[in-house]
Amino acid sequence: MSDSKQTVQMVYGLDIGTRSVVGTVGYRKGKKFIVVAMAKKEHETRAMLDGQIHDIAKVAQTIKDVTKELEEKLSTKLSRVCIAAAGRVLRTEQAHVDMKFDDVKVITEEDIYTLNSSAIEEAYKKFLSSNDVDMKFYCVGSSIVRYYMHDSVMSNLENHKAKKIGVDIIATFLPDDVVDGLYKAVDLAGLEVASLTLEPIAAIGLAIPEKFRLLNIALVDVGAGTSDISITKDGSIIAFGMLPTAGDSLTESIATHCMVDFNTAEKIKKQSVIKAKITYKDVMGNKMTISKDEIAKVVADDVENMASQVAEKIIELNGGKTVGAVFVVGGGGIFPGYTECLANKLGVAKNRVALRGREVMDDIVFEDTSLKADSLLVTPIGIALSFYEETNNFIYVDFNGTRVKIYNNNNLTVMDVAMQTEFPGEGFFPKSGKPLIYTLDGVERMVRGSLGEPAVITVNGEIANLNTHIKEHDIIEVVESTAGAEGAMKVSALPGYKDTIRFNVNGIDVSMPKFVSVNGNLESEYYDICQGDEIKILDYYTVEQIMQFMDIDNKENAVCMVNNKKADDDTKVYENFTVEWKMVDALSFDELPEEDESETDEKADEENNKAEEKPVTKKKAKKKKIVVTVNDKPVTLDSKSSYVFVDIFDKIDFDLSKPQGAIVTKKNGASAEYMEEIHDGDVIEVYWEKI
Repeated sequence: MSDSKQTVQMVYGLDIGTRSVVGTVGYRKGKKFIVVAMAKKEHETRAMLDGQIHDIAKVAQTIKDVTKELEEKLSTKLSRVCIAAAGRVLRTEQAHVDMKFDDVKVITEEDIYTLNSSAIEEAYKKFLSSNDVDMKFYCVGSSIVRYYMHDSVMSNLENHKAKKIGVDIIATFLPDDVVDGLYKAVDLAGLEVASLTLEPIAAIGLAIPEKFRLLNIALVDVGAGTSDISITKDGSIIAFGMLPTAGDSLTESIATHCMVDFNTAEKIKKQSVIKAKITYKDVMGNKMTISKDEIAKVVADDVENMASQVAEKIIELNGGKTVGAVFVVGGGGIFPGYTECLANKLGVAKNRVALRGREVMDDIVFEDTSLKADSLLVTPIGIALSFYEETNNFIYVDFNGTRVKIYNNNNLTVMDVAMQTEFPGEGFFPKSGKPLIYTLDGVERMVRGSLGEPAVITVNGEIANLNTHIKEHDIIEVVESTAGAEGAMKVSALPGYKDTIRFNVNGIDVSMPKFVSVNGNLESEYYDICQGDEIKILDYYTVEQIMQFMDIDNKENAVCMVNNKKADDDTKVYENFTVEWKMVDALSFDELPEEDESETDEKADEENNKAEEKPVTKKKAKKKKIVVTVNDKPVTLDSKSSYVFVDIFDKIDFDLSKPQGAIVTKKNGASAEYMEEIHDGDVIEVYWEKI
């Protein structure tokens, strides 16, 4: 190597394909990429299938052989290499994320990074929800499709003022075993991975320059085991895809037809592209000859099937529509009839589906004039060029004591590692304590728990956050966020607890605090409400409770009257009721309204005998029957000699203990008081009115 070449940074790229390994060494000079040397060797066995390594040791040996050949050509040692991943189980996921700000602000690089990270996280969540393969996947690449500002497409958000921004993104995932297989093979070959890209990304980087990405174009890299697909539109790469169908399917049909081993069939396939007749020996040792046209007939169904699958995938990735044009690269795409068949399946003109080779290599210079710039070299050179676009690689970090391998996009953060380890997102943010749920007067209520503490994040012992950038061998510790205290409340804090009830007791207006019933038991203001408690704020007192509250001595010769009706200790007293204690010797039994229809002569006798030796003649009032209309329904009262408004509550379904607003009482269309007398034929209305 000349001294001038030794002063430039040489790049070594390896295309580790299903049928062969191609090595490329070169360097960038201005806008040109100078290819100094290339080497190629086919696998001696089928050590790779469908783009995935099956025999790591044999693939490593092939890499060694290619590397040794290049080192001999260059007279220098090669130690670091750029590689590309493929595989039949490559998965992609698209995601859209919006980010809103409280006020209009200038969009910074940090805002854009946060937006992109959120989109990748959303894509990862979508991927996990649809992943039906029992394998661990890595996010090995992402591509921004477009940015938005206030829902309008923008090419660059930085420095614009906005309150809302958004992004569409494509994230690509590969199984752990695919990535590990590549790394292990490279390591066994005595090399270190300098960067890792995806084969579709490498190919499109060279085959479709940015100036053409405004057009809706598909790139198909037809290899031996896989067909890699990329699609551009509106200046971006909008989709990636991969199919496990390519040139090997043709080789297998030729092997079956000609009765030869796979490697011989592969030679027959390649020779048929350039020769009219091919001579070979079959499995029996017979010398055979087959024409190019016969081979074309043998593989016709395979070519059509391969083109059909690729066309269907292109249309699927392109949102259900065909594309404007297709560029085809790779060895599998050069077989006669493939591009025409693909054009037919896509419904586009035949001249819009074509092989790309020399046409896309204006900036590629070959020092070795024996090299031919054709479609077979697009991906190998693209892999080498990817070194300048993104020096991606896998690195190892320590996350909460576990060694983690993660794809390095040169912008890794704590969040990226957390996603890789599937650390729960809620583990970073403070959690609310369990809410207290109870019912108050039949309505469910909730007291929220308090917020706990956020996660404590450190990188190499220093306090960090989710957006802190990381590098290889960093030690990341995350102490998960905590939950706050459970919701709590005392009876004294209940809404409505401080309300009072007013009564008239012995001619005095008295205001008393409302009682609280919890699960049927009276509780004080200091009671701690428990989960599921059923609470009622009572809108009545019993006679006994009034006596206890007012410290009234219930003498044996005293009779309690509630709204001028004789009452006992359990009689309920509601808002504005009158309560009075009268001495028995100050009353005649004629003056005592009966409590209810169940009152018996024996009870009357008992009350009469309570008088202090005062002879009283027991008299019975004649009962009177009346019929009134209450809320459009007839109601019969027949237990007393006279009736007041409040008597109807004994005959109708109207629960005064559960207020639903302000009570309205009417008699014959006019407002009525509780103690107002009612008569036969009266029309009565009782209902709640919303406050």
